[in-house]
Amino acid sequence: MRLLTAGESHGIGLIGVLEGLPAGAQIDIDRINADLERRQRGYGRGDRQKIESDTVTVMSGLNGGTTLASPVAYFISNRDYANWTDVMSPEWGDISLKKLSRVRPGHADLAGIKKYGFGDNARPVLERASARETAARVAGGSMCRQVLEQVGVTIEGEVLHVCGIEDVEAQHAAIDKAREDGDTLGGEVRVTVKGMPVGVGSYVEYDRRLDALYAFYLMGINAVKAVGIGMGSKLSYLKGSEAHDEIFADGRHTNRAGGIDAGMSNGEDIVLTVSFKPIPTLMNGLRTVDVSTGEETTAATERSDVCVVEAAVVVTESVVAIATLKALLDTFGGDTMEELRRRMDERRKA
Repeated sequence: MRLLTAGESHGIGLIGVLEGLPAGAQIDIDRINADLERRQRGYGRGDRQKIESDTVTVMSGLNGGTTLASPVAYFISNRDYANWTDVMSPEWGDISLKKLSRVRPGHADLAGIKKYGFGDNARPVLERASARETAARVAGGSMCRQVLEQVGVTIEGEVLHVCGIEDVEAQHAAIDKAREDGDTLGGEVRVTVKGMPVGVGSYVEYDRRLDALYAFYLMGINAVKAVGIGMGSKLSYLKGSEAHDEIFADGRHTNRAGGIDAGMSNGEDIVLTVSFKPIPTLMNGLRTVDVSTGEETTAATERSDVCVVEAAVVVTESVVAIATLKALLDTFGGDTMEELRRRMDERRKA
């Protein structure tokens, strides 16, 4: 199973193609739209969310809300494209009309123009590197999440902290202060996968390890700089006698490993922690160089968010859903939901 996405931040819209869903899964479009709405909410979001009202149009792969095993293709319109047609039209747009040469530290701008030969205009870079693309992953992940629930696997996400602050009211106050200062804030999200059978993933090859798969998918989210499993980096401060989950006749009494041992699910909840850096578009721009002139200046400002951590919960849940369903299908196979469910139930009974 795989998901491909396409589209630019201010282009016509976003496209997703989700290939490999088993036949016979029930998909509720309203639930997808509800997840897209969750992505647009969250304290600290910017003005772009006042323009967009994301809904998905499924163009193939479903009939009457049931998967057909063929690729599911879908589209999410960018309402803001009406204001950017002269710049972003695939046929006659002129992307130089919104040139950005004061490249932003921490963004894809500088490396992107050098890699793809865009000269002194980072606009083509930021249009695709923008986190706007995550809407397409939320839509695809919402479908995967619905499939998972039909085989007894659920996913729950939560904010752990914003810039080290755990209390919600204090988080919001810090976000308000950052907005006043023209600054941005990061934070951490935790996602828990419940109901995973034992033995998903494998120890026999490095690229079949379940923890490696989660790390790959999660590190692909914009602004993610670290991924932890279970206690994560905190385990490096413990002795072996303190770090591992002892096994008793009635099972494990702790879950420091986060549900994964040696690249395989061990039957406990899978616990994933994801760290988001502060987004790199600051209203008070950081010091940089204008690549048109070579002169030192401050970075360009784009309409942006102050803090995306609350909104990032649904993005992280969605990406975890994609990775989890891929891992289950890789382990158990099954062209239909009936086959997948039966094979998973047999493993659970073993």
